[in-house]
Amino acid sequence: MQVNNKHNGTDLPRVKFLLVDDLDENLLALSALLQRDDVELLLARSGFEALELLLVHDVALAFVDVQMPDMDGFELAELIRGSERTRNVPLIFVTAGTRDERRQFKGYESGAVDFLYKPIEPHILRNKAEVFFQLYRQKQQLALELRERTETLRLNEMFIAILGHDLRNPLGAVMMAATLLQRSYKEEVAQKASQQIINSGKRMAKLIENMLDLARARLAGGIPLARESTRMGEVTERVVQEYQATYPGCVIERRIDGDDAGHWDADRLAQVAANLLGNALQHGVPGQPICIGIDGRSEEQVVMTVANQGVIPAQVLPVIFDPFRGSERETGRKEGLGLGLYIAQQIVAAHGGVIEVKSNSEVQTVVTVRIPRR
Repeated sequence: MQVNNKHNGTDLPRVKFLLVDDLDENLLALSALLQRDDVELLLARSGFEALELLLVHDVALAFVDVQMPDMDGFELAELIRGSERTRNVPLIFVTAGTRDERRQFKGYESGAVDFLYKPIEPHILRNKAEVFFQLYRQKQQLALELRERTETLRLNEMFIAILGHDLRNPLGAVMMAATLLQRSYKEEVAQKASQQIINSGKRMAKLIENMLDLARARLAGGIPLARESTRMGEVTERVVQEYQATYPGCVIERRIDGDDAGHWDADRLAQVAANLLGNALQHGVPGQPICIGIDGRSEEQVVMTVANQGVIPAQVLPVIFDPFRGSERETGRKEGLGLGLYIAQQIVAAHGGVIEVKSNSEVQTVVTVRIPRR
């Protein structure tokens, strides 16, 4: 059976097969039996030559003669298994000796996957080799697919970063024009239309910023921080005031225990608080209060909790921080891009902290953020 040596039009390198035997006539015979267009045979006349070849070649399989001078097959196998680079190379021992169970056991103990006795049946030899060739070819194809998909993902995320950056300037111009219209024309129709444009522009600006944060987290090795002396209570209070202006009927309770000061990026922490509070308002029970707690009684960290009535479905919890998926709570109900909790997690991680969600009928829904003070 021949294995396709191409993947999506890309030629895969030939499979390399190592033959180790101290007798030239044995190497010649094995080479004649195993020679194929898609297989490169590497020949070694001693264990030392085999080790030299394994230093520079990745092989799919090695046939090793047991009885060789200086270094026998068992000793070679132990050295191969002792190296990180070669420990997973499949080994098949070949011997002209008589069948000996203790000898076979020693071979398997040394790392062999099979034991063949001379004279070798050509059909059996080729079939055994073919199994490992196919496994190795599948491994090559999977590795190539992984590289291709990784590169595609990198290019997609780079496109998101460029797109998000380039959209901000024209959006800013649209919002500025809408603001000028609102100031210049006092008619009710003009006021409503310009206010709608401004509100939509703010929403688009938030979506674009989320896209850029996604790209920063994926491509730039994490979201950058500008740390300064900050109080968690002051950060959350600003966010609460903004939401209460937008949702005048919402009830948000606050509590601070202990010292809430730390060395953090205030704007990024405000982004975390806004994402968590907005999430609670969108998906909590309408009319029920949302509780924000800040616990600064520990010397090492400050803990922020955002609690609301309502339960997140159990099937959503394992993926709640995944980008583009975490915003799904109910069938047909989705807000924004689904990046808020993912970005909040990335900001908390950039501060060296952790974020977790608990939700059940007993505790309702509680998001806990633990951030070191420095």
